[in-house]
Amino acid sequence: MLYWLLRRVLLGPLIRVLYKPWVKGLENIPKKGPVILASNHLSFSDHFFLPLHVNRKITFLAKAEYFNGRGVKGRLTAMFFRGVGQIPIERAGGRASEAALRTGMKVLDKGELLGIYPEGTRSPDGRLYRGRTGVARMALESGIPVVPVAMISTFEVQPPGKLIPQLLPKGKVGVVIGEPLDFSRYEGMSTDRFVLRSVTDEIMYQLMVLSNQEYVDIYAATMKERLAAAKRSGADVGLPSGHAELAVTPGGHGAPAEESSEDEAKKGRKVKKAKKDDDAA
Repeated sequence: MLYWLLRRVLLGPLIRVLYKPWVKGLENIPKKGPVILASNHLSFSDHFFLPLHVNRKITFLAKAEYFNGRGVKGRLTAMFFRGVGQIPIERAGGRASEAALRTGMKVLDKGELLGIYPEGTRSPDGRLYRGRTGVARMALESGIPVVPVAMISTFEVQPPGKLIPQLLPKGKVGVVIGEPLDFSRYEGMSTDRFVLRSVTDEIMYQLMVLSNQEYVDIYAATMKERLAAAKRSGADVGLPSGHAELAVTPGGHGAPAEESSEDEAKKGRKVKKAKKDDDAA
């Protein structure tokens, strides 16, 4: 299968030599059984660095646009995703969201690892954005734990719009894997939108702590639209109200401070709670 060929022969060894990526918390991913891996999404290269460390195949729910691109880049991207067994999903909401949920559940029913990016798209600037509630629905309907996964410095490897990955100092890129999150206390509440938002925010909070990213309480897709509109008009896009107050270095990582990220988190760097709206998966 192309997945293992890329990981073990074609790309895996090359990535290890060029970047010397590290991993922390690998023991938090069970050696067997279904698990939902919920990750922040900094760049296209996330698809390479996480599977590099995990000896089980990870099936990601990938946006349908990856499979429908035009030109050489589009065809190569589609070929890659099909070859490694990734599943295209529509993100339009409604029936499309329900279909994406059922697709993910089929992967879990097989006892496999399901990778999902709760933000729904790559971060436009390295910060962590509001999560979509699809991951919460899967967790509550399946009763399967969610393992939070933080990608570190992959934004610098391949920022938005960059086709060719950038070389970084060896040992800078890494993956932090948190302890499994158990949401069994919400059993039977998978249709409650407030519960779904609460579960999603808990997952995003853990990702914020693990990655030390600044959290922004709007969807990444909304920020991308604002940035595109600002670019057309020549205006500047400032930080949205309600953003987490953190000093941020390029790539979205918090600047070094005397206090640990855990201490800072306890002081109020919390994910905003439920808004009264229905979130698309």
